[in-house]
Amino acid sequence: MEMDRTYNFNPGPAALPLEVLEQGRDSFIEFAGQGMSLLEMSHRSKPVERMIAETEQLLLELIGLEDAGYRVLFMSGGASAQFALLAMNLLTAGKAGRYVLAGSFSEKAYEEALTVGAAEVLASGKEAGWARLPSIEVALTALTEEDTAYVHVTTNNTIEGSQFKTFPDTGGIPLIGDMTSDILSRKIDWTRFAMFYAGAQKNLGPAGVTAVVIREDLLAASAAAKIPAIFRYATYASNNSLYNTPPVHSIYMMKLMLEWTARQGGVAAMETRSAEKAALLYEAIDGSGGFYRGIVEKPDRSAMNATWRLPDESLEKAFAQEAQAAGFAGLAGHRSVGGIRASIYNGVPVEACRALAGFMNDFRKRRG
Repeated sequence: MEMDRTYNFNPGPAALPLEVLEQGRDSFIEFAGQGMSLLEMSHRSKPVERMIAETEQLLLELIGLEDAGYRVLFMSGGASAQFALLAMNLLTAGKAGRYVLAGSFSEKAYEEALTVGAAEVLASGKEAGWARLPSIEVALTALTEEDTAYVHVTTNNTIEGSQFKTFPDTGGIPLIGDMTSDILSRKIDWTRFAMFYAGAQKNLGPAGVTAVVIREDLLAASAAAKIPAIFRYATYASNNSLYNTPPVHSIYMMKLMLEWTARQGGVAAMETRSAEKAALLYEAIDGSGGFYRGIVEKPDRSAMNATWRLPDESLEKAFAQEAQAAGFAGLAGHRSVGGIRASIYNGVPVEACRALAGFMNDFRKRRG
């Protein structure tokens, strides 16, 4: 059945490619010749075990870590759960977790770590209103492996619209990344990270599962942590993410999204598309004569979440309402920031951004 598809700019759950949705629909009633839905199947069955193993391998292959000593864990609770679990697993006595604060979610990660053990702010952009990213390199020079359990950074700040373009070499100190809102969107040196995690609902599929990519040497520290087994990364690794019943269908949808990403040309192709999409929106902002004003300083702008303000809040409200009526969903900025936000994750097509840029230019001409 043909239907009109809304241009979806929601920040997460976010847009998924139509062909991925169609694949998920077609397997919803019957999966892998088993005569039943995947939703009904035992997570201990061979088809499900095979599907989970294939999803792990697909993700490692897409980021080039298949032979680099990393594991993928499929967990519940979103990135918010990882804020606590990271500290529970890796904060050891006499050491502190060091946090780079560049937006609301990195601040939440830091605050959650404080409930577990020692955590300190390494660098912060809060005093600048999150309008620019803090410098990390100088602060790193004062750290040692003896006093630092890990350094944590949120690679893309989905609420504010900023994104780190490079990442420091932390030497023997594990670098941990919250990559929820930009995983698989660009090529980076993944081996700089000892662990990174991502809720699926932006670039990996629908909500319901979190991918944790962790270097195997960190699993030993996790195994020694005096916490319940269900919270240990080592538990998930030794049980191939099957210690308890995992969100099987969400993992399957992630598998379909990973396969789609590979068919498009992998991470390199996603990076090219992301740059094209972001350029369309930022050109509309920068070419508006001040009618649209970017929230984040240009060097730190995100290729995943474009954020901007209009001359007053009444115009912002009108923009969001008229955009919704014109077929553009999810453009209202986060309540803590205001303004407008367009989330342009991997599942958002270039034509959606081209259409939005056209709407922006038309709105400016009518209302400016």
